Amino acid sequence: MSKINLLNYSCTDLGKFFLDLDEKSFRAAQVIKWIHQFGVADFSLMTNLSLALRGYLAEHCEVKAPEIAKEQVASDGTRKWLLKLEDDSFIETVFIPEDSRGTLCISSQVGCPLGCSFCATGTLGFKRNLSVAEIIGQLWFAVRKLSPDQTTRTHVITNVVFMGMGEPLLNYTNVLKAIDLMLDDNAYGLSKYKVTISTCGLVPEMLLLKEQSEVALAVSLHAPNDELRSRLMPINKKYPLKELVAVCDHYFEDQKRQVTIEYIMLDEMNDQIEHAKQLVKLLSHGRYKVNLIPGNVVIHADFKPSSQANIDVFRQVLLDAHINTITRKSRGGEIDAACGQLLGSEL
Repeated sequence: MSKINLLNYSCTDLGKFFLDLDEKSFRAAQVIKWIHQFGVADFSLMTNLSLALRGYLAEHCEVKAPEIAKEQVASDGTRKWLLKLEDDSFIETVFIPEDSRGTLCISSQVGCPLGCSFCATGTLGFKRNLSVAEIIGQLWFAVRKLSPDQTTRTHVITNVVFMGMGEPLLNYTNVLKAIDLMLDDNAYGLSKYKVTISTCGLVPEMLLLKEQSEVALAVSLHAPNDELRSRLMPINKKYPLKELVAVCDHYFEDQKRQVTIEYIMLDEMNDQIEHAKQLVKLLSHGRYKVNLIPGNVVIHADFKPSSQANIDVFRQVLLDAHINTITRKSRGGEIDAACGQLLGSEL
């Protein structure tokens, strides 16, 4: 009989689990702390639990995260891990270190069904959603890998972004349960401002997320008009820009919070001054931060990265319109760990 993987359980779920065992619900917080804050997978080491409970957990439960199949480290310190799942599928997770923070880019699906033309993951098609354990397991694994001494662990990972393989809002329930653990003070204690869901623009799920979670939102826009965006991102035919931006304009009630717009810069495709002016008009009624992302070389795609000159001119048009705009530094390109390059391949 297979064991119950406790990585699949949020604190609320684990509380119900212990109540069903005639244990006190506060055992959930204790076990969550052992598993996530201290990275302990051996129930015998959970010394504030009774011997009988530890024995039961050891017999019936486990803490099982995806297994590392391959690690690559770029010259800029970016790490990419190829992780093997129990059904022999593969996903990729990327850690991006910076002076003031460490960002973990995690996956939510095996493959992706949306087929964006500039994204390598889209060439895989869709295989399946990840479980809660496979999502939070990426963070659990990375923390242990980067800080192996759990007794003196520092918060090497300060930010988590759902910008790896897959569309997170198509795996809505499992993603939100994983986020609950990320924000839980007994687990990782991350700030709601430091966990970001990135979406291609699934309007119904965005409206639901707005009501159910306060984490940060990034929208993969990549084009300022419907004709171009529909060519690059087929999902735009279902949720066109007018409908998408109407949600983004009023997404956060807090006037200090901004929706992040991700805009990959593709040479002579979406990087002209006319495109910048269209983007200014499109974003004129909301609060936004625009990340201009230098295009990356992606197999099976003919797009070329924009020149730095075009990126600079494009950015200045947005800045002149008082739109907070930065050019995001490309990280990990030499190991295919940059934006749009994740394939989950053994090769």
